[in-house]
Amino acid sequence: MDTEGVKIYGLCIGRLKHQISKARQRLQAADDGFAGPFLLESYTTGDIGEIMDILELYDLKEKTQDLLREKLEELAYTVSVLLREEIAFDYTAEGHLGLYLEVRQKAVESLSAISLAA
Repeated sequence: MDTEGVKIYGLCIGRLKHQISKARQRLQAADDGFAGPFLLESYTTGDIGEIMDILELYDLKEKTQDLLREKLEELAYTVSVLLREEIAFDYTAEGHLGLYLEVRQKAVESLSAISLAA
């Protein structure tokens, strides 16, 4: 199934694939053994209403932090399954919502081994 043009709420699958690819390239180039959440994009806001607009979460019944968190977890899970990558939403140190790629040490090492073999 071609998912390039697929959009789930305000997330474009093609754009996310590109961001993940670029993130993996940067991690591989850094070769510092990074593991953990890697920020793919920040929405530069922590405001619930703005987040709902940016991500097109118009079916959120109430503007509460709990309902937003539940919706974002659900959205991250769906996108993770489609991309076969672990994606999560969380807040940056500045309090802005961000979309993160969960980087596992083994995955970074595997990418290094693959590129060396090529």
